[in-house]
Amino acid sequence: MTTDAVLAAAHDVARAALLEATDESTVGDHLRVVDDGERLATHLFACTGPGYRGWTWAVSLSAAIDDGAVSVNDVVLLPGDDAVVAPAWTPYRDRIQPGDLSPGDLLPPEEDDARLVPSWSAGDHLETVDRAFAREVGLGRPWVLSLEGRDLAAQRWHDGDQGPDTPLAQQAPGTCHSCGFLVSLAGPLADRFGVCANGSANDDGRVVSFEHGCGAHSGARLSRSAGPQKLPPPVWDTIAVDGLETS
Repeated sequence: MTTDAVLAAAHDVARAALLEATDESTVGDHLRVVDDGERLATHLFACTGPGYRGWTWAVSLSAAIDDGAVSVNDVVLLPGDDAVVAPAWTPYRDRIQPGDLSPGDLLPPEEDDARLVPSWSAGDHLETVDRAFAREVGLGRPWVLSLEGRDLAAQRWHDGDQGPDTPLAQQAPGTCHSCGFLVSLAGPLADRFGVCANGSANDDGRVVSFEHGCGAHSGARLSRSAGPQKLPPPVWDTIAVDGLETS
């Protein structure tokens, strides 16, 4: 019998090793043998333990070179394609979404946050010329948005609910850029965004893209078809005075 045949036929050896590692009630039928290479094979057994649907016991065997004696290398429990497993680990910081913070919660930026740079190295505006003086006397904010931070914010706002691709904006009579209720911003994002000041609009008090829009645009007008319709005469006239014939 060849070495591969010896390993393939050693399912009793594999089951015995498995029963030494776990309770018999968790070991199901022998499923198959996997050829792992020269003098190596793995026997797979179904796992019948509660809560381990789709998991498989794997017993790795090897055959000695001289006499072909079978040895047990390892016994492990492996998840299958339909196994119930924990989701991939997500760092706590990446789990936090806008609106998750409660009063008193703190979310400090990372020390190497690429969205922030020292204010003396960038300033609030690119045309700042007194950065060295501001650093020396300690004026201004210690940190400001980096170019990457600005681009990320601009892209996020553009792609969000106040951007141009929402159903509200697609059916608007005009864009925010032409709306009289738009309050201009100052700074490097002033050429793309403003703040809505229409108390009747959904986005009142929010930063909106120039390409955004809604039905509360200052230039919105009702068409004749959208105005009040003249009602037909009533079927039973209760207003007019009926004349009575007298003889």
